[in-house]
Amino acid sequence: MTRDIKSLYTDELKSVFKEMGLESYRASQVFKWLHAGKVTSFDEMTNLSVKLREELSKEFDITALKIELMQESAQDGTRKYLFKLSDGNYVESVLLPYEHGNSVCVSSQVGCRMGCKFCASTLNGLTRNLTASEILDQIYAIERDTGKRVSNIVVMGTGEPLDNYDNLIRFIKLVSDENGLNISKRNITVSSCGICENIKRLADEDLPITFALSLHAVTDEKRREIMPIANKYTIAELMDAVRYYFDKTGRRVTFEYSLIEGVNDTDEDAAGLAYLAGGVHAHVNLIPVNPIKERDYRQTSRRGVEVFKNKLEKSRINVTIRREMGRDIDGACGQLRKKVIDRKT
Repeated sequence: MTRDIKSLYTDELKSVFKEMGLESYRASQVFKWLHAGKVTSFDEMTNLSVKLREELSKEFDITALKIELMQESAQDGTRKYLFKLSDGNYVESVLLPYEHGNSVCVSSQVGCRMGCKFCASTLNGLTRNLTASEILDQIYAIERDTGKRVSNIVVMGTGEPLDNYDNLIRFIKLVSDENGLNISKRNITVSSCGICENIKRLADEDLPITFALSLHAVTDEKRREIMPIANKYTIAELMDAVRYYFDKTGRRVTFEYSLIEGVNDTDEDAAGLAYLAGGVHAHVNLIPVNPIKERDYRQTSRRGVEVFKNKLEKSRINVTIRREMGRDIDGACGQLRKKVIDRKT
């Protein structure tokens, strides 16, 4: 059985090559081909002998995702990719073109088991975790397809990143390696619906990334209605984990808050969010919820979003409204994947 070479650190690759009787410098060459060159086969590694390339192809597999479908927004140039994995499963990613650079939102799992009521990603449940190389190649495949460099990464697509913790950490270290894509860790954001013990583990990793908490409600009762994970972790426990993260890293946490009309956009919600954010020095990112046909949640009006924002600002909370992108191409998490799965079943 072949091994997943793209998920190995350079030191691990050197150790494996040593066992194979290969010189250690070969590991550095191969690593650069995989992560800086973004090759999809050993045949592309032209400074390796044909014999060595044949030997490596017998021992290792290079993860290379196949573009099953790509939709480009006529409104803002956002690209939604649906990738087919080697086992036939599908995963999706989004390329977001901004003036300051290209961002890619990647998935961390095939499906999701968190059950958030406003998200399409969870409708078919969790199939499996993605390997580090499968997360990586979402970015590599988009760069290969567009010829454009990605400068920012958001782990906010399908799946709960902290539910795939080990592969997430390996991905972050690989994508930021100076001999690979060399993307600054400060340009990487990881979003989680709140697995408290893993938020604290992440803080202990000493990675200068941005952590975003998908909060979406300010009382335990309301959060349990829309986010089943709230049955396991209270808001008090979440704030304790966020406080630990801030104290340990010195990096401000972002609260993501999807505004749902008549559900979490009242005056009391705004006051509660201001209290929570102020207590842990958090930045708030307001997200007009992206409606999915399987749920009857409606987006708070544009005027309502602005009013909510103003209330937070009056409490001296740093707040932004996420720019809506890709609405015309199933831009929300899980929508395109579910549409294709439903079509095939």
